[in-house]
Amino acid sequence: MAPKRSFVFDFDSTLTRVEALDVLAEITLVGNPKKTDIINEIIEITNQGIDGEISFPESLEKRIKLLNAKKTDLPILIKELKQKVSRSIESNKEFFEKFSDDIYVISAGFKEFIDPIVAAYNIPSERVFANSFKFDKNDLIIGFDAENPLSKHDGKIECLQNLNLPGEIQVIGDGYSDAVTKKAGVADTFFAYTENVSREKTVANADHITPNLDEFLYLNDLPRNISYPKNRIKILLLENVHPDAFTKLSGDGFSVETVSKSLSEDELIAKLKDVHVLGIRSKTQVTKRVIEAAEKLMVVSAFCIGTKQIDLEACKENGVVVFNAPYSNTRSVVELAIGEIIMLMRSVFQRSTELHNGQWNKTAQGSREVRGKKLGIVGYGNIGKQLSVLAEALGMYVYYYDVEDKLALGNATKVATLKELLNISDVVTLHVDDNAANKNYIGKEEISQMKDGVHFVNLSRGFVVDIEALVAGLKSGKIAGCAVDVYPEEPAKNGDFLTELKGLSNVILTPHVGGSTEEAQRDIADFVPSKIMAYINSGDTVDAVNFPNIRLPRQTNAHRFLHIHKNVPGVMAKINKQLAKYELNITGQYLSTDSKVGYVITDVDKEYNEEVIAKLREIEGTIKFRVLY
Repeated sequence: MAPKRSFVFDFDSTLTRVEALDVLAEITLVGNPKKTDIINEIIEITNQGIDGEISFPESLEKRIKLLNAKKTDLPILIKELKQKVSRSIESNKEFFEKFSDDIYVISAGFKEFIDPIVAAYNIPSERVFANSFKFDKNDLIIGFDAENPLSKHDGKIECLQNLNLPGEIQVIGDGYSDAVTKKAGVADTFFAYTENVSREKTVANADHITPNLDEFLYLNDLPRNISYPKNRIKILLLENVHPDAFTKLSGDGFSVETVSKSLSEDELIAKLKDVHVLGIRSKTQVTKRVIEAAEKLMVVSAFCIGTKQIDLEACKENGVVVFNAPYSNTRSVVELAIGEIIMLMRSVFQRSTELHNGQWNKTAQGSREVRGKKLGIVGYGNIGKQLSVLAEALGMYVYYYDVEDKLALGNATKVATLKELLNISDVVTLHVDDNAANKNYIGKEEISQMKDGVHFVNLSRGFVVDIEALVAGLKSGKIAGCAVDVYPEEPAKNGDFLTELKGLSNVILTPHVGGSTEEAQRDIADFVPSKIMAYINSGDTVDAVNFPNIRLPRQTNAHRFLHIHKNVPGVMAKINKQLAKYELNITGQYLSTDSKVGYVITDVDKEYNEEVIAKLREIEGTIKFRVLY
């Protein structure tokens, strides 16, 4: 039989997200021209009392005087507080139902508004210990019951002493008055509750820091809404990923760390020791050695289109799912391509450079409209298609070549060979993927097949163009101008950079900024975290780059087993044999495989023999296994 435990909760900023008297001030001071100043003063007095800087009776007395509240304000306050219960408290009602006899509320707040709130969580009035208001004959709140121990300094200590609760006493709260119960010896364990506010003095005196109730329940092995507290899942974001990603992921409860630069292989291995999710852009190299050293890693997310910097096979073999952002910066790349095509055709950079050098050269020579010209798009994917639509709107004739059969948009014309496309195009723009087979895809031979005076744009991958051949084409006049945003080798950080293209006439050079707009980075910072959260929270692998894709139904009143295994004969039979042996009631089972791995998800009723978990982990061929609820 488990030893007896009593759980003592604070109310303000613990069970609720707010300090109730601050909310009451918002209600009672409506229309008061000094409302903001008075509320700020109340908040300051509240914090002074919580941190022990002034005596609690003094804090209470000063706040009540400033409130100017009436009994008729309390129902409005209660309605507001019901909407402001802490999120993790609200999601863990099962704990309050099952352990209602062991739960107490001891608060320096007031029973008049605490009782109605906690009643919904199975906490009766007799287990709520708090202050009481005093009213005058006009029902104005004029004070509090000064005989109540909780109206005094160290009142919680006295209250707990008087209760003389049996067994282990655990206190959960956000204030110093909660922390001192442990110091005084009337509580066995103090948990600093930081979901809503983190007070330095409180945290410094805590046995455990609990960012939410899930963590508290996990530490105590108590019934909880989720299998593993999200604050224990560590996410590392490198390379100045847009801050919205941090906001979205930390807002969902994860512990997120950001680093502004890329890391070397050794630095990354050291940093990933306890990390579950890695977020990068294009500079960080996620090698096989990195993956094999990162035992807790579950997800690698590229906050960009390309995934060449990630060893996708090593990730797959180690059960690490990879996501990217294949669509989010499409518009940004397309707009840059359109802008550069126009600037090249009009020789804008040459004229601009001449003026910067003090030379006026008004001429139409070499300056042409894009209207009526033939645009050849190499690679008709997301970017190529959108570029096709915008270029056609400008009056260009669009032709495209792709190794796959792609449906034309608008009046675009598909050509059968790359040579045919190069022969007819006034402008050639590359939008191919990072397949290693595309190295030097455009070289000396391909350039020779282009029209004389062609304009050339590469916003795809640096290694797909033979730079020496491109330079030769520019110097010979075969290519009238080019725009390059990507290079065979790019530095890991901003600073010095040399390229053979430097200084050549009518050449636009940009430092891999095709997708680097505020809008694109913001969209990526929304899209990629959504994929991370869908996988961590429910097991969804839709849009994974290296993994069987599966969209799962919503989990309802069930536990979900996620089993990643080598795709070899017999694994599914062994999984189902164990499920049958332990007589689990299966409510749903979903399987997706590729040539190397299988991903099976089994939803089961919540009541089962937990020995089955160890048996499923032990199945030969298992790569990763976890339980979600």
